[in-house]
Amino acid sequence: MAQTTALVDALKQVLREQGITYADVAKKLKLSLPSVKRLFADKQFSLRRLDQVCEMAGIEISDLARRVQQDKEISQIAWEHEEELVSDPKLLIVAVSALNRWSFSEIFATYKLTEPELIQRLARLDRMKLIELMPGNRIRPLVSTSFHWHAGGPIQRFFEAQVQADFFKCAFNQPGELRLFVTGMLSRDSNAQIQQKMLRLAQDFRHLNEEDKTLPLAERFGTSLVLALRPWELAVFAKLRRPGTDKDF
Repeated sequence: MAQTTALVDALKQVLREQGITYADVAKKLKLSLPSVKRLFADKQFSLRRLDQVCEMAGIEISDLARRVQQDKEISQIAWEHEEELVSDPKLLIVAVSALNRWSFSEIFATYKLTEPELIQRLARLDRMKLIELMPGNRIRPLVSTSFHWHAGGPIQRFFEAQVQADFFKCAFNQPGELRLFVTGMLSRDSNAQIQQKMLRLAQDFRHLNEEDKTLPLAERFGTSLVLALRPWELAVFAKLRRPGTDKDF
């Protein structure tokens, strides 16, 4: 019933956006105006009638379903929820796995968690609105493609304290690995152009990540991409500068 209610609410929103009235719907369905108002109030639509009204609005039922899903999606969680994630390594690994569309059985088979521990942590993620824990322990991530952690927040501090050193403890010479380091002297305009290219690359990464979530877990690999750019001089060089020769970007 909850799903039907959400679909009808989304349909009402679409009709309002397009200026379609209940009177228009009544004419389309060949019903009286009170009957149509009752349909929307009681949310008792047959699939045929729902499809007819969607056709009026030039959309598919699947479009309504996507809108319902997007309405649930979040782009950020509360600061205290980030603190909760980094304070519990098991909760953090369940969160990362769930957001990458691992199933309950895949998380359980991979990590040292009892079933009660896993259910408890999934329930905590559900309360944070990061996921929806559905019947049968099915997991639905609720983050949007624009999801981001708080700048300078607990997750970023965790990354700076632990992840960076672990990530770069690598020769980057194995399949799937690549490290590039280039240096030179760029103008402010050139720096801005590089930043735009970096943002587009990050967007490409997010899009590919979304597309690949439909693949079996065995065909996907945890992958991280770090992009960094800054006006910078090696500390040993900076120490040799004459007084007054520093440059502000």
